[in-house]
Amino acid sequence: MTSPSSGAGRFAPSPSADLHIGNLRTAVLAWLFARSSGRRFLLRVEDLDDRTSREIGERQLADLAAIGVTSDEPVQWQSDHRDRYERVIDQLVEAGMVYECYCSRKDIAQAPRAPHAPQGAYPGTCRDLTEAERDRRRAEIGRPPALRLRTDTFSYTVTDLLHGEYTGLVDDFVIRRGDGVPAYNLVVVIDDAESGIDQVVRGDDLLSSSPRQAYLARLLGYPEPTYAHVPLVLNADGARLAKRDGAVTLAEIGVQRALRRIADSLGYRATDVEGMLAEFDPARLPKQPWIYRPD
Repeated sequence: MTSPSSGAGRFAPSPSADLHIGNLRTAVLAWLFARSSGRRFLLRVEDLDDRTSREIGERQLADLAAIGVTSDEPVQWQSDHRDRYERVIDQLVEAGMVYECYCSRKDIAQAPRAPHAPQGAYPGTCRDLTEAERDRRRAEIGRPPALRLRTDTFSYTVTDLLHGEYTGLVDDFVIRRGDGVPAYNLVVVIDDAESGIDQVVRGDDLLSSSPRQAYLARLLGYPEPTYAHVPLVLNADGARLAKRDGAVTLAEIGVQRALRRIADSLGYRATDVEGMLAEFDPARLPKQPWIYRPD
């Protein structure tokens, strides 16, 4: 183990469904990365969305505790910290760094793009509207607008412990949705900085979001975290694991069997997290997705 760090790692599930074996494996890896580097380990429940449930969140925390993944500090629930996000949004508004966006997804998909704009980038439709044009668009859409960050680049490079240097898209991304909910890319950056989290371990499906988040962290004066995006767990068809794939939740698999399957997938002999920690070496982690087949 390396010398102790003042930073922290974390696992931050969204309580929209019970954790499946892939989520549990990522949680174990996040715990292993933090513990092996002398960091604190924290849990955060990302429950701002209306599709989430406090009851499901409590079940997720119980499942994590059952496999030995617990938080060194009280668990944070995002819904308890809306004022934290609104303060930052207000600061960005006052600094002229955001603008209202009235576009629907269809508008964005059909909008013409400048020749130099990267594929998938927001086309900037609402970026330079006059006040009169904004008034007209507000009246036309009949719903609150989203807020977008006014960025000064199309890309940003992060360093990932598993993927090396990764350069990804940074467009004028949404920081508050039209329904008033602070957006994911904003709240995770604020929460990580508030909790002293300097190591982010999560599934590699989120690698593409890390340049936006690192860019925003720099913009807000926060330290950029170290990233490690680990391979996902897929079903036998090579698709993302889902409930239809059979026994995938801890209640269905059982604690000991789940830990054994996770350990096997990582090439470890131990079948508890403390034992896995003794064998943990980031350089030897599998680079390919784990194909999960129920016993």
